[in-house]
Amino acid sequence: MEERVSGYRHVLMVPYPSQGHINPMLQFGKRLSTQGVRVTMVTTIFISKSIHLQSSSLLASVQLDFISDGYHQGGFDQAGSVPNYLSRMQEVGSNCLRQLIQKYNSSYHPIDCVVYDPFLSWALNVAKEFGLLGAAFFTQMCAVNYIYYNVYHGLLKVPISSPPVSIPGLPLLDLKDTPPFVYDPCFYPAYFHLLMNQFSNIHKADILLVNSFYKLEDQAVPNDTENVLNLFELDSSAISWLKEKPAGSVIYVSFGSMVCFSSEQMEEIALGLLATGFNFLWVIPDVERKNLAKEMGNEIRGCGRGLIVNWITQMEVLSNEAVGCFFTHCGWNSTLEALCLGVPMVALPQWTDQPTNAKFVEDVWKVGIRVKVNEKGIVTREEIEKCMRVVMEKELGREIRNNTKKWKELALEAVSEGGTSDHNINEFVNNLKAGFGLARDKETT
Repeated sequence: MEERVSGYRHVLMVPYPSQGHINPMLQFGKRLSTQGVRVTMVTTIFISKSIHLQSSSLLASVQLDFISDGYHQGGFDQAGSVPNYLSRMQEVGSNCLRQLIQKYNSSYHPIDCVVYDPFLSWALNVAKEFGLLGAAFFTQMCAVNYIYYNVYHGLLKVPISSPPVSIPGLPLLDLKDTPPFVYDPCFYPAYFHLLMNQFSNIHKADILLVNSFYKLEDQAVPNDTENVLNLFELDSSAISWLKEKPAGSVIYVSFGSMVCFSSEQMEEIALGLLATGFNFLWVIPDVERKNLAKEMGNEIRGCGRGLIVNWITQMEVLSNEAVGCFFTHCGWNSTLEALCLGVPMVALPQWTDQPTNAKFVEDVWKVGIRVKVNEKGIVTREEIEKCMRVVMEKELGREIRNNTKKWKELALEAVSEGGTSDHNINEFVNNLKAGFGLARDKETT
């Protein structure tokens, strides 16, 4: 091995290959780079073909490298099923990760630590083969991970048939507030296995990292509004459009990169937004446009109050003073970003962690409200209009806005110098430096 470059520690980041898992790890990597840590983030060869770099600043702070998931041409779609994809990725990805670590360990920048997404628990096993520090980076809410942890250890028996769900340290939960895997393990069984497998070797991890801050879940979010890596092509028209709108006058609508609504639900959302009379910015990825009738899209464009875009830099939009409400699926990244930027929410959760996040948004943090579905599982235009008016106009909306200001201040406090998140990042870097000699000794013995 070549002699290491003096003074640098090298972290290899291995996120689960989807937008919602890549972004928080990328933000953490950018923060580490400001402390003199060399950061390389690894994703799949297929994902590399769809990466859109918003800024060259990424390459100055986080290096990119790639491994194979066994499906270079189509990723999940090429695999044909989730079980096929996950098993093949573990087999091929493990070997590729070994080769990648060997490559860096034969260079001037050997790896000191692997920060991995617990969805890819095999990455920790590979790290330990080389005697490296392993840090698990949980991208979901602490409370959701705690639910899964209780299920894994048999403390919460599934399937759950009768509410409320009682877990020490959490509020009482109805079935609609829990991840669907908990009350129905047969709902996407491959994902249930993936979620449970997070904890299969967690005892081997040297460090646990969670994308949250203490006062939010008391039992850091950088003030960086630039997500410089996206898996969808960005639409720059949104920011110019927002600049022309009065403060607090716009409903921002985005349901993430994985939610797919029926044509009926898309129409109800569109008609509900139109009925409010408010300005609205609606993110609909190109692949989902087919579910919005052409006539409805034309009506939105012709009303003078609505804008539909393919994909945007969400933190930049949420930090714009024109945005008065966020209509969201309550994915954890979206929820955390809205909290930290002080934006009230209307929640339309779909699956995984989203129902639990929505429960906390409405009943614990009191920073938004949750829409109700009808007997067909559809949220009607009337329900959407009502919820938007509550948040944008009513007395409850004022209370919600006051609460969002409080959480924004607490988030800024956490990431400020000496705050809890700032302290934890510094502690991670110190542990990395302290563990360097130990990890290298393990490798050579």
